[in-house]
Amino acid sequence: MPSASRLAVSRQAIRRFLLDAQDLLGDHHYRPGAVATSGQVLRAIRRLEAVQLDPVAAVERNQHLVLAARVPGYTPVRLQQLLVQRRIFEYWGHAACVFPIEDYPIFEHKRRQTRRRLRSDFERVRPVARAVLARLEREGPLPTRAFTSEQRVHGWWDVKGPRTKVTSHALNLLAYVGQVMVIRREGLERHFDLPERVVPPELLGRARDIDPREADRALLMKYMRAYRIFDLRDWAFGWRRVPGLNRRAIVEKLIRAGTVIPLQIDGVRGSYYMLAEDEARLRRHDRRASQAQQNTGASIRFLAPLDNLLWRRERIADFFDFDYTWEVYVPPARRTYGYYTMPILAGDRFIGRFDPRLDRKRGHLLINLLHLERGVRATAQLRTALEVALHAFARFHGATDLRIVRSRPARLLS
Repeated sequence: MPSASRLAVSRQAIRRFLLDAQDLLGDHHYRPGAVATSGQVLRAIRRLEAVQLDPVAAVERNQHLVLAARVPGYTPVRLQQLLVQRRIFEYWGHAACVFPIEDYPIFEHKRRQTRRRLRSDFERVRPVARAVLARLEREGPLPTRAFTSEQRVHGWWDVKGPRTKVTSHALNLLAYVGQVMVIRREGLERHFDLPERVVPPELLGRARDIDPREADRALLMKYMRAYRIFDLRDWAFGWRRVPGLNRRAIVEKLIRAGTVIPLQIDGVRGSYYMLAEDEARLRRHDRRASQAQQNTGASIRFLAPLDNLLWRRERIADFFDFDYTWEVYVPPARRTYGYYTMPILAGDRFIGRFDPRLDRKRGHLLINLLHLERGVRATAQLRTALEVALHAFARFHGATDLRIVRSRPARLLS
């Protein structure tokens, strides 16, 4: 695409546009006494398009950290209520996520494609899968523990031989193809039911009748709204398996149709794109960018490792000059910042990262490392903002004690 046809924009404008689109720009306080409603949480999920689920629980799980960074007074029970009330559902975008229930039909073609792709996997567990469906039909919603078996198979996460219960593997396959759905969670345990008892009839009917091309286009548009600024290197482009050459053809067609705009971002070599509907909003941020104050003493937010803003780490490096690796899967001896390191956002800059660990039995929140990035000055204003934010983070977790084990620079906070 020739450079003359690209919309030229500054990196600061891109940063502020992205943060604004994802409810991460401006003041945010974990206000004592604030109580979020289920409606507020649902609006946040709709604005984000999706929230990624993750089982790791060094502190609260990823989905709750994502929402707590955006919705004052958020508590994890609100997400559970939305799931039980059938106002959201769990399925796969680039990973396991929750989506607003009205999005159920647009995933139908993906579910059908997944059924074809996993046909051979199903053949290996078909009698068990049929038995699972029969029990749900007969008995209604059931937890994972209701399905037991001595037989072990090679599950998706098994690296040293077959260790997964065949019933658990069958449930995972059934959920992946949309034949069962999660209706609630108790800790890590999922409770399942059949789609016809979970999804409103009108949405089931729409899913049954939707044209595959319409479903794919709607899903692609949802993907683009979720990322706002996107590129063609993403293996999960469109939340479907789209080969690289096909991605370019799809985007070039959307550019010709006036739906997508290519961007030329100062200091960034890679090609990025955005929806044309967002152009006016981006231009407003571009006009204001030169007047924006970089204030590292206010608007402190702690981002979950799988926060929506961090889904494309390359994008964070390009736009924010911030290299981030989630070190959960890095061997301990090779970790730089810690097991569950979370980025620290102040205004439109990443100023540091910290590695929290919640001792649930004692009610203690430990910060194994509190680290400021190179070039960030530990002013009195910044120290105060960090201390306030960390104590609010502790309160969110129900911790009665907060202790900082180590910091860079040393003695950053008392």
